[in-house]
Amino acid sequence: MGLKAALSKPFAAWVVKGIRKWKEHSLKAQDQTLQLLIKSAAGTLFGKDHHFSSIKNYEDFKANVPIRDYEALRPYIDRVVAGEKDILWKGKPAYFAKTSGTTSGVKYIPISKESMPEHIKAARNALLTYINETGKTDFVNGKMIFLQGSPVLTKKNGINVGRLSGIVAHLVPAYLQKNRLPSYATNCIEDWEEKVEAIVAETLNEDMTLISGIPPWVQMYFDKLSEKTDGKKIKNIFKNFSLFVYGGVNYEPYRAKIEASIGRKIDTIETYPASEGFIAYQDSQEDKSLLLLTKAGIFYEFIPADEYYNENPTRLSLAEVELEKNYALILNTNAGLWGYSIGDTIKFVSKNPYKILVTGRIKHFISAFGEHVIGEEVEHAILSVANEEGVEITEFTVAPQVNAPANELPYHEWFVEFGTAPKDMKVFSEKVDKALQKKNIYYFDLIEGKILQQLIIRPLQKDAFVNYMRAEGKLGGQNKVPRLSNDRKIAEVLTQYIVVI
Repeated sequence: MGLKAALSKPFAAWVVKGIRKWKEHSLKAQDQTLQLLIKSAAGTLFGKDHHFSSIKNYEDFKANVPIRDYEALRPYIDRVVAGEKDILWKGKPAYFAKTSGTTSGVKYIPISKESMPEHIKAARNALLTYINETGKTDFVNGKMIFLQGSPVLTKKNGINVGRLSGIVAHLVPAYLQKNRLPSYATNCIEDWEEKVEAIVAETLNEDMTLISGIPPWVQMYFDKLSEKTDGKKIKNIFKNFSLFVYGGVNYEPYRAKIEASIGRKIDTIETYPASEGFIAYQDSQEDKSLLLLTKAGIFYEFIPADEYYNENPTRLSLAEVELEKNYALILNTNAGLWGYSIGDTIKFVSKNPYKILVTGRIKHFISAFGEHVIGEEVEHAILSVANEEGVEITEFTVAPQVNAPANELPYHEWFVEFGTAPKDMKVFSEKVDKALQKKNIYYFDLIEGKILQQLIIRPLQKDAFVNYMRAEGKLGGQNKVPRLSNDRKIAEVLTQYIVVI
């Protein structure tokens, strides 16, 4: 056992002891967090506008601070981005995490000097919790790879801007830097296919023990490794590889293929990081649920998902949640996000401690590959092209095809009933794909990185959707065909209506 591995056990035990203190008293931790957030931001523009100085408890907070998404909070965020200080949080942000928006286009999520350490600490604690539970430390002495975005940062009014993973790359603790791959130069490669090739070259002869990343991107890395070694399994390339850390998408669709590529089952840790804050991580190999981080600079609120679009939805604190109920997640953070709807839905599977499962997005969506494509984006993509081409769209829906035919990349499969069909379906599909890439930066990255192939349109016979809705008992009334599904339940039914044009 190496020195790092030897030291990691007592350090992990010490850290877990501290975690146990707050996780056993999560309601108290949340009360303290709310009071600290209100006190810290009382002198900001937002704090003055929302009477923070008079807020004494959660009921006062709800009465003064409405629920907002990015677009609704944007008048404040735009002033922060413009370089003003003391707007949402004291001073100016340390960073902006640049993310893909919906109606907002590119979003700039503020990260403060208080919130950034919580991201780093949570990632570290996920590993230390694993060590404490399993006693496994061998991975600490080997090489660790983090498949992530470019660490290249730009400036906006004096504030560093980048993808969250790129920002974090600059803040990896010194004791991990020596073991960390790929190199900074390789991480800066923008072209994903070229980047993966470079990562393979750098890591092929290294003792890789921990690999972290979004499952489909990791699978691409494994495929390239196998190609370079005449079909070897990952277990035979990296004999000491023992831990896979992931987040961002549901792992289950990828598990079988990844384990087949590795050649055996492997321990995994799921994490729930977001640009807005690090929310939860898996703290036990015996349980797939995630420990909610209740003392990490975030005060959580929860709206029953079925009430989300009500004029006055119920807002609940952690003390009021119920098990197995779907909630929209609302954040109040030490980076200055207030009553912020992150768009995710979760459910609690335990209240002692508070543990969650991520159940999806509050809106219909596709994120089978981490792209977070939403209804507005697909509607704009197809309708803007249809208007240009004189094509009439009767109805459509989109689903992911994860299990593509052999030697093909996965893709988005569009089921479209045309009133007037395109003259050239191939050209029409290409234009729709380009339009979607322009609307969604993550989808663009996946296409450019050869993670996905161009979308495929399946034309359907007349009245296909009417027949589908009738069969489902949802014809007429307020029922609508979902524009997006993150599974293939609708797609499998609609396959029977495909026609060849």
